Amino acid sequence: MKTNTGNGSAKAGRKPSGAEDNSELKKLYHEILKDTYNAEKQLLKALPKMAKGATSEELTAAFEDHLSVTEEQVTRLEQVFEASGLKVSSKKCEAMEGLVKEGEEAIEETEDGSLVRDVALIVAAQKVEHYEIAAYGSLRSIASILGLSEAANLLQETLDEEGDADKTLSDIASQINAEAYESDDEDSSSTRTPEKSKKAQESNKPSAGKSSR
Repeated sequence: MKTNTGNGSAKAGRKPSGAEDNSELKKLYHEILKDTYNAEKQLLKALPKMAKGATSEELTAAFEDHLSVTEEQVTRLEQVFEASGLKVSSKKCEAMEGLVKEGEEAIEETEDGSLVRDVALIVAAQKVEHYEIAAYGSLRSIASILGLSEAANLLQETLDEEGDADKTLSDIASQINAEAYESDDEDSSSTRTPEKSKKAQESNKPSAGKSSR
């Protein structure tokens, strides 16, 4: 799956005249790399919690699988730094911090063992994926315009993986959302109070003094 999302659509390896002297763009590229590197590090800590909090085995497995993929992506990002001639470093990613917090809230604010929790976790996880798709797509495009073809190819590889992860979550959601709705509907029906049930039965009884023919 090739995900072409990001800032522009420059071909990898194509360097316009004078691009090598555009130090401000290279600095920006480095800043975004550092931010993304930190984002992935944060996600490494968050994914095990999301896997543990999930109800369905399928969603748990998806989080565990993506944890392994994320570990590889961190290593690949280090290769991107090297291929770009930049020092591997990190800068706190405020956006990922907020997204991780939403994932924690999805667990805290939903019932343990419920499918509604899974729905909330998928929403939080897909927000993360969409953020990463935007980050990697833009990094890939900037690397391309700077003539950093090796870095651009590495970034495209990660971009494809993020697109696959988002699709996997969408596929799981299509089933879990429906199951959560059915389960929620059943729970609502079973919570009728005896008093309400009694009143419902009485309302169906014939009125006093009237006989049915």
